[in-house]
Formats: sequence, structure tokens, C-alpha cells
Amino acid sequence: MLNCASSLPTEHNIILAVAPMEGVMDHTMRALLSRVGGMDYLVSEFVRVTQRRVPAQSLKRLVPELNNHCQTPYKHPVHLQLLGSNIETMAKTATEASLAGVTHLDLNFGCPAKRVNGHGGGSFMLQDPETLYQVVKAVRESLASNIPLSAKMRLGYLDEDLFFENLEAIEKAGADTLTIHGRTKKDGYGPAARWEKIGEAVKRSKMTIIANGDIQDRASLERCMATTGCSHFMIGRGSLSNPFIFRELKGGAPGSLSELFELIELYINELLQHYDDFATLGRIKQWSAHLRRDWPIMADNLRAIRSTQHTDQLKALLQTMQKSEA
Repeated sequence: MLNCASSLPTEHNIILAVAPMEGVMDHTMRALLSRVGGMDYLVSEFVRVTQRRVPAQSLKRLVPELNNHCQTPYKHPVHLQLLGSNIETMAKTATEASLAGVTHLDLNFGCPAKRVNGHGGGSFMLQDPETLYQVVKAVRESLASNIPLSAKMRLGYLDEDLFFENLEAIEKAGADTLTIHGRTKKDGYGPAARWEKIGEAVKRSKMTIIANGDIQDRASLERCMATTGCSHFMIGRGSLSNPFIFRELKGGAPGSLSELFELIELYINELLQHYDDFATLGRIKQWSAHLRRDWPIMADNLRAIRSTQHTDQLKALLQTMQKSEA
């Protein structure tokens, strides 16, 4: 039986967020993690804004939680994230977001993907603090005044030289909160996140700073907290390798193997409601690759999952695994 974190100890005053991860953290994965619980909110995959505004109806289609008061089916808040460098269309899309009923808007200045950076978006913008300022300012002015505005960025593009200029630009433009991934775009996910740089931002800025990068368990969370001085944290890859991480960090029960099997089964069924057999299988295999890190006991089973050819075969395999572990 899945042990959901519906009531956690009140002494834990840290704020935990699920990171936006393109191609992975769609509404089905957000719902799955939300079912386990422990997080305070989740951020959507980015909605790309190019030379045209994205209308409210399109936003609702791309981020289905907008049709449910910006919540998952398990009542966790979902923040809408936009990505783009066109000042005018970003501002107009912010207006559309207000019309769509968004309760919190986030701006992506951290995506390291080549296809995004090649069009001037994501972390590419960290090379131009002035444009960064203009985009955030235009969005803030177009967004309903009661809707909080946040942003997410890396330490820089190729280096950290403009880090504090970017920090100042985002703050002066009117953002309330800033998530900082402790690596540059050039770093990718290779070297260790430089939490000490996030700590410098905490000392300089009046914005709420959210630390992101290399938080995988309680020990790493405590080290990050000690280094940065943050009380707000965002977790991405760690939530894929351990879907129970938020519950555990809030003092809840650790995840069990039986719960993991149940989650995989639930995820398959949820995916099949929105995707075809091929896409469902692809997403399960993608997730199983992440699970290897925190579930070495499942190594053989996860390899078997990645060798399946269709979802009926996958479901039968999962039933066999559950019986063998019973």
C-alpha cells in the first residue's frame, strides 16, 4: 500500500520543490510524485515562447493543472514556467497566463539544451544581463500584481563572470524568488554543484533564493543548507531516482520496494491514458534508468524492464517481479 505523506511533522520548516525537467517532468510524472507527497510545490516543464504569444487555451493544454486551480490531482500547487527571450511575446504570454488562472509564474534562464540556447533562450540569456532585466521587467508589468514571479538560472553560460550582474538584473526587474542551479551551462551536470556561490547570492539578495543541484538525500540536503544558508530547495534528478525523497526529507517513512512496484504500475496506467504504447514504454524505460542510482537492489529488474517491447509484456514482467519479492 502506497504510504502517502498527507500529514508530516510540523517541525520541518524547509520548503521543497520539484524541478522542471523537459521531456521527463510532464503532468503524469508530476501527479505520480505528488501522490507520494512531501513537496511544497512543483514547477511545470517550460512552455516555449517564440515570436508569438502563447494563448491561455494553449497554456491550459500544455500544463493541464491550469484546469484544476493550478494543482495536481493530490492538491499540490503547480507553478507555470515560461521560456523565451522575446520581450514583447513573453509579456503578452504573461497576460495570457493571468487569464488562464496561473497562481505563480516562473521564468527559465537555466536550460542548457543546445536547441534552446541556439534560439537565444534558457541559459544563453545569462550572457546579456540587460535583456534578462527587460524580459523579467516586462513580464512583471504584464502579470497580475497578485501573482508571484520567480526565475530559475544557472551560475552563468560559459563561466560565472556575470553571475552577480544577472542576480541584480532579475531582482531589480521585480522577481520575488530565484532558483539557482549551482553550475554553468558549460558544466552541464558534470562537476559538483557550487553551493558556495549560491550562498553568496543569499547574502547579497533580498529575493528568496532556492538552492538547486546535487541534492540527493538528507545528508546532501543538510550540507547544502549549511553551505548556502537556504531554507528553500529544488530537487530534480534526485526525485526521479528516489520518488519518495520529498516525503523522506520532511520526516516521513522511507520508500519500500513494494511501494516502488506499486508506483511503477500506477505510472504505466497513468501514461496509457495520455500516450500510446510506444511513448508509454519509452517514458517507463527513461525513468528506470534514473531509478538505478537509488535502487541497486532492483538492477536486474530494471534491466529487464528496459528490454521489454510493449506494455503488456511490461505489465506481466512487473507482476512476476512483485510475486518474487512478496
